[in-house]
Amino acid sequence: MELLAAAFNAACAVDHDSSTSESDARDSAAGHLPGSESSSTPGNGATPEEFPALADSPTTLTEALQMIHPIPADSWRNLIEQIGLLYQEYRDKSTLQEIETRRQQDAEIQGAADGCPSSEEAPEEDEGEEEEEPASPPERKALPQICLLSNPHSRFNLWQDLPEIQSSGVLDILQPEEIRLQEAMFELITSEASYYKSLNLLVSHFMENERLKKILHPSEAHILFSNVLDVMAVSERFLLELERRMEENIVISDVCDIVYRYAADHFSVYITYVSNQTYQERTYKQLLQEKAAFRELIAQLELDPKCRGLPLSSFLILPFQRITRLKLLVQNILKRVEERSEREGTALDAHKELELVVKACNEGVRKMSRTEQMISIQKKMEFKIKSVPIISHSRWLLKQGELQQMSGPKTSRTLRTKKLFREIYLFLFNDLLVICRQIPGDKYQVFDSAPRGLLRAEELEDQGQTLANVFILRLLENSDDREATYMLKASSQSEMKRWMTSLAPNRRTKFVSFTSRLLDCPQVQCVHPYVAQQPDELTLELADILNILDKTEDGWIFGERLHDQERGWFPSNMTEEILNPKIRSQNLKECFRVHKMDDPQRSQNKDRRKLGSRNRQ
Repeated sequence: MELLAAAFNAACAVDHDSSTSESDARDSAAGHLPGSESSSTPGNGATPEEFPALADSPTTLTEALQMIHPIPADSWRNLIEQIGLLYQEYRDKSTLQEIETRRQQDAEIQGAADGCPSSEEAPEEDEGEEEEEPASPPERKALPQICLLSNPHSRFNLWQDLPEIQSSGVLDILQPEEIRLQEAMFELITSEASYYKSLNLLVSHFMENERLKKILHPSEAHILFSNVLDVMAVSERFLLELERRMEENIVISDVCDIVYRYAADHFSVYITYVSNQTYQERTYKQLLQEKAAFRELIAQLELDPKCRGLPLSSFLILPFQRITRLKLLVQNILKRVEERSEREGTALDAHKELELVVKACNEGVRKMSRTEQMISIQKKMEFKIKSVPIISHSRWLLKQGELQQMSGPKTSRTLRTKKLFREIYLFLFNDLLVICRQIPGDKYQVFDSAPRGLLRAEELEDQGQTLANVFILRLLENSDDREATYMLKASSQSEMKRWMTSLAPNRRTKFVSFTSRLLDCPQVQCVHPYVAQQPDELTLELADILNILDKTEDGWIFGERLHDQERGWFPSNMTEEILNPKIRSQNLKECFRVHKMDDPQRSQNKDRRKLGSRNRQ
């Protein structure tokens, strides 16, 4: 448990330093990176007298690596075995630290914005005053406090706190930027060890339980556990290679080359596992409901101290969580490597391959659920007009729901009209709109349709309470090959905006998308996880950073997640705004770097890597 605390603190320290200005980063390094200013902190590393070779300390990584001895294999394996946290615990605590770090940065900058001088400009005697003023900005008073993992008595807090690192003198050699990079790579390795530990528990404690084998039919067991043995085997080989790299030298040369190779050649097992998620969840729910013996045994197994109070479902979802988290860890490394360096090239390559794997996983899940959903919708529809085939491999549902259609001629739209609105039901697919009326028997009678590309939506100016949340939908060519206009009323402002965004996705939003490459945009970070309830909503994970594209007065935000550019609506109370413009700008710059296209210089670097590889062979 003590070793894994190093990964947690590394994530916090690294994220904190990357988002601050250059001078702030140096100040942070002084507090969080022992050895970065070792001349004023005795005991953090070896002295030149103890290690004569350090008298003329090299400044490059290559020179440093030649001076440092490899870490003994047994010593490293002992460190890995000391990891006491399951991956679920590691992941939650790590992301909570990211959130709290951004909160602290925001509070500091908000104080400066309220009239306090910055740390760069303020004289020393004003420092106490600077700390007092920003203590209670209005935006932060009601925020919930997060309990972070803190263990001041831990032997290992970070990579730099390992005894081998402390005794080697390497902290006197490496620059603070390189130390932060080491921490990022160290987190990837130790988190993989924690993940493998959790997978092993899923297999040994649940899957291979003899009583469970007798309760489950082989087909049920196959759907429930899928190819988890293949996933665990790949994780084991992957972890062994990462361990060997660590054993080569206590200063880690790189890990992204290993990640790239495994993502390209071995991580397809994740696609198979994750694509089964829809059937896995359904089977698990059915077993809990229909088989009392299964329900009682699982409850008993979950009470075992090994599980740390975590349910079986949290173990079953581990592979999907890990493959997405691995991409973020590589992003973390990419933000810290030197631009246009060889290590940047390998990090970009690894990130690109992981994006392909994650995309394939997402598509696999969606394909399974979409097919069943389309079949169900088709069965409920009765066509009053010419029938439109609903089921198609290239079609999926974007949004469905009830709206009110304004009825009667324009002159009769007064408050005296008894039946001013009548209910209609819309099914919006990625390429088609179907307009229905709900009829008895959970059926829908279709009376109009139009291709999605021929839809136009515009907001109606507020004309009083009766016409609040009303918008106009134009079908440039409907099922009768004519133009049709519908005046529709939503139940709330957010529902109206959500429909308008889905019906006409290219219309201008209130704020500018990150893809416009502006250096500032309203941003929020997720502080409570959220699972999408509708197709137009976005599932949020803790510490996700999102650009705000639009928002409503009744508490909904339309946002774009920076790390994958996925868009959707989510409740504003699941997030908190990032007030610091420097942090927002830094988030965007890092995102541009991660997702930048290949340039000639990168291609040259890639060619050099290939040539260097051939020469070493």
